[in-house]
Amino acid sequence: MAPFAFTWWQIVRLGLVQTALGAVIVLMTSTINRVMVVELALPAIVPGGLVALHYAVQILRPRWGYGSDVHGRRTPWIVGGMAALALGGFGAAVATALAETHQTAGLLLAILSFLTVGMGAGAAGTSLLVLLATGVEDRRRGAAATVVWVMMIAGFAVTAPLAGHFLDPFSGARLVAVSGTVSAVAFVVAALAVRGVEPVRPPGDTRDAVAKTPFRAVLARVWAEPASRRFTVFIFVAMLAYSAQELILEPFAGLVFAMTPGGTTKLAGLQHGGVLAGMLLVAGLTMGIGGPVLGSLKVWTALGCVGSAVALLAIAGGGLVGPEFPLRAAVFALGLANGVFAVAAIGSMMGLAGAGGEAERGTRMGVWGAAQGVAFGAGGFLGTVAVDAARLVLPPVHAYAGVFAAEAGLFLVATVLALRIAHVPAPRRAPRSDPTPFAPSLSTR
Repeated sequence: MAPFAFTWWQIVRLGLVQTALGAVIVLMTSTINRVMVVELALPAIVPGGLVALHYAVQILRPRWGYGSDVHGRRTPWIVGGMAALALGGFGAAVATALAETHQTAGLLLAILSFLTVGMGAGAAGTSLLVLLATGVEDRRRGAAATVVWVMMIAGFAVTAPLAGHFLDPFSGARLVAVSGTVSAVAFVVAALAVRGVEPVRPPGDTRDAVAKTPFRAVLARVWAEPASRRFTVFIFVAMLAYSAQELILEPFAGLVFAMTPGGTTKLAGLQHGGVLAGMLLVAGLTMGIGGPVLGSLKVWTALGCVGSAVALLAIAGGGLVGPEFPLRAAVFALGLANGVFAVAAIGSMMGLAGAGGEAERGTRMGVWGAAQGVAFGAGGFLGTVAVDAARLVLPPVHAYAGVFAAEAGLFLVATVLALRIAHVPAPRRAPRSDPTPFAPSLSTR
């Protein structure tokens, strides 16, 4: 039978998994990164390389999605992934503390821990999105994507200051204790949040005996679908453009506009505020007004990409204009457009995931997750490399302007790809009163 629709309370519960995931990740990318560079006096490339490992392992997301397809249930993969994530987060703190006295052993443990974090985040995140794609109605997808994304940001926002409070005065032992506590709490919250949300298949379901198609055959079938392949390319190009400005915007503001470190930090906060506003805008209009235009996630995805390109071109030109340019307004506009694009793209991803049948939904979502993870990791690195290379032959203002303009070009390419995304309506839902539980199909076509 057709899957039933999740209630808002169930969507929020699934969003708590993203909150827990964000709580562990933020310690890896901020606190442990800073400790390695400042307290341990390691080269910045060390934590940078470890974070790159976390992104590189996302290439395995299709295999994890396929595993949940074969298993027929997503919850065990979410809980298992969160267990790996929590273990890896705790291991990274232990590795950092160990590196104070045994650097080689500490760094080897850090490599293993960051790989574990990447695998855990990929397994849990992929299956979570598949579960949402299964149970969220078409008109709610934009709002549901906003809920889970904002709750992940809440995990960042709550954990970072709390962890910082308990880390002072700093010591390796305190880092291990704080990280262990955060990891344990995150795992418990995630496990409780998903408990009972995904309905159990009835005992003796004959689909348990259905022969499973090998992973390579399923992956080849997913990649052969024009809509799936086109969306994969769109995700890669858009996320490459989205992430390329992450590490260069604040240095640009400092070098070209003479902003202080505090000023550039506030600028980053303003951008994140714009992202949140863009997400809420899409959620409100698609749910509140709807219609063929305002309710179309494809339209909002394209508008977000165009808006991001225009904002990046404005920032690029602003450096040439000088101090009188309203940089803060342009950065907020960039965040707003990024938020519109991001949440609409996630909503579209939910709809397209089931286009080829329930049996391939996890694999399909895994392919897109891999494209996103690899592009995000590569974008930040390539953005900094491009700026450094351009500065060898150009003044800083022109070097940054050129890179921002190139990112705008990527967003325009993504706009064309976004307009070619097919709209796939959600399957018809069974009424909430139907006593038959939701049973994911394990059949193959």
